[in-house]
Amino acid sequence: MSTAVESNAAETVVVMEQVEKWFGRLHVLRGVSLSVRRGERIVICGPSGSGKSTMIRCINGLELHDRGRIVVEGRELRDDPRLLRTIRQEVGMVFQSFNLFPHLTVLENCTLAPMKVRGLSREAAEARAMEYLARVHIADQARKYPAQLSGGQQQRVAIARALCMQPRLMLFDEPTSALDPEMVREVLDVMIELAESGTTMLCVTHEMGFAERVADRVIFMDRGEIIEEGPPAVFFNQPKSERLKLFLSQILHRA
Repeated sequence: MSTAVESNAAETVVVMEQVEKWFGRLHVLRGVSLSVRRGERIVICGPSGSGKSTMIRCINGLELHDRGRIVVEGRELRDDPRLLRTIRQEVGMVFQSFNLFPHLTVLENCTLAPMKVRGLSREAAEARAMEYLARVHIADQARKYPAQLSGGQQQRVAIARALCMQPRLMLFDEPTSALDPEMVREVLDVMIELAESGTTMLCVTHEMGFAERVADRVIFMDRGEIIEEGPPAVFFNQPKSERLKLFLSQILHRA
């Protein structure tokens, strides 16, 4: 049966419909529904254990949902290795930890997947890698190894590596949480540039200044549910639920 999801595939990148996820007896996602339009920038926040990371990991199949429906770029996710590989080629993800290969240079980290998965020649892959390393302002470090870089530099390499696959959607799972405070700004600046270039983004973060500046929507999750969402001006200034009011008072006070 056709739905608005399929009929508007050109405009809609992700649809989640009543998604449920358990880890054993722990009910992590409870009836989560979400639609993401192409070019939209969404920030997801909430307390620890609210299901934020699990939700975005389900979008690229790193976690398989138990009930409900997830459609990414017109393809419904299911437990099919070939389908999951196809989806992951179109969905870039940047984690809390940088996950760079320590035995490969920055350039080699960025060219590996385009060569192995996309079938690019070494010359084409290196040209693309240098383009994206320049975009995240770290091209001068291309011949170094990850251990020779700061945490902020490593995270920028991780972003460039994801971009080298030219994904249609970028997912960020608390990309600044493992960084020293002075390194957070350099990573956020790169993400702001990506957002302003029109990249479709879902970002789990507590960086509320980033959310206010670039988000089209901010989503608040708690206990596996989407409690409230809206544009930043409404989300931060006119919260409806008492739970969101408490969360904002705590996190903005810490900031």
